[in-house]
Amino acid sequence: MNDTFRPFARPLYVMLKPIGAICNLRCDYCYYLEKTQLYPENSKFAMSDSILEEFTKQYLASQSSQQVMFTWHGGEALLRNIEFYKKALKYQKVYGRGFHIDNSLQTNGVLLTDEWCRFLKDNNFLIGISIDGPEHCHDHYRKYSNGEGSFSKVMRGLELLKKYKIEYNILSVVNDYNVDYPEECYEFYKSTGTEFIQYIPLVEHTKGVADSRSVPPGKWGDFLIRTFERWRKTDVGKIYIQQFDASLSSWVGVSPPVCIFAERCGHAGVLEFNGDVYSCDHFVLPEYKLGNIRTEKLTNMMFSSRQQKFGSMKTRSLPQKCIRCTYKFACHGECPKNRFVESHTGEPAINYLCEGYLKYFNHVAPYMEFMKNELKHQRSPANVMRVN
Repeated sequence: MNDTFRPFARPLYVMLKPIGAICNLRCDYCYYLEKTQLYPENSKFAMSDSILEEFTKQYLASQSSQQVMFTWHGGEALLRNIEFYKKALKYQKVYGRGFHIDNSLQTNGVLLTDEWCRFLKDNNFLIGISIDGPEHCHDHYRKYSNGEGSFSKVMRGLELLKKYKIEYNILSVVNDYNVDYPEECYEFYKSTGTEFIQYIPLVEHTKGVADSRSVPPGKWGDFLIRTFERWRKTDVGKIYIQQFDASLSSWVGVSPPVCIFAERCGHAGVLEFNGDVYSCDHFVLPEYKLGNIRTEKLTNMMFSSRQQKFGSMKTRSLPQKCIRCTYKFACHGECPKNRFVESHTGEPAINYLCEGYLKYFNHVAPYMEFMKNELKHQRSPANVMRVN
């Protein structure tokens, strides 16, 4: 999944992990740090120039749209130095003639400097910066290995992004702690000057039992509802929240801008530092490895029967509860990684967050219908702010 969201068309999308799972923070809930265990023979997790060039060449050759996005993730993507990204831009220029190329990069923000920000601004990078709310929310889990919270350094990085007028989105992981502070988190994000917020529900489990840090399903629904109400009354058309944009897209019959609510998945692969390609960022596991770019073509891997099967399983594995649900058109069972609640009827597992999404969709349905009607009559959906 692309955790930064700027609309553009593409037939194939692959996220890059230039430093693998290596990170300078030790956030208690991070699911990706453990991916280093997939490569026990490696002491350095750094993408080589040859893999970078080969990916760039193949990725651009696969595109049918002139608008192309390169997305850099980690671990912490800024652990690769500026020279690495200069090489990336050079390869994009060499192989990207005739394309309009954009770059987005997700970061925890603590390594941002004036030098980095000048580079990011000069090359029009879109930045996704991870912040989990005000200090008491953010530092609850987002810490250094010595237990020190990262909030103050993240905010210093955010101020640098603002100083250099770099476009950025806020990415907020909603967990068992900050889920109780939806209005406080929302107002804090507004105070930073952001226009784009993506809330990411934390869901981790072991053998079907949710981790204690995971967001409780019912509270997730309440969090979305309370945030929606704060947004609906004052900020429609000013602040863009990915879940609400996706819901409105579904209501008007347009494919949502986020993969978790799409009918199929499998459109967004991952390139690890060593050239291995996986089906999805949340399925970087041996059984979902599609191959390696050094020996196989990217298009062959991403359009393979294995990947097509992976994508179609999202629909094929829906339980009857989802198939019969009024809001199937807007949810489609959400992300398959969260489907681990056994139904005890022999049917496929139900999404852990189902209770919360039902609460949310029931609440927003009349407002979505209103905004849909406004759009139909070429009026602004922001008129919903005048609805009692």
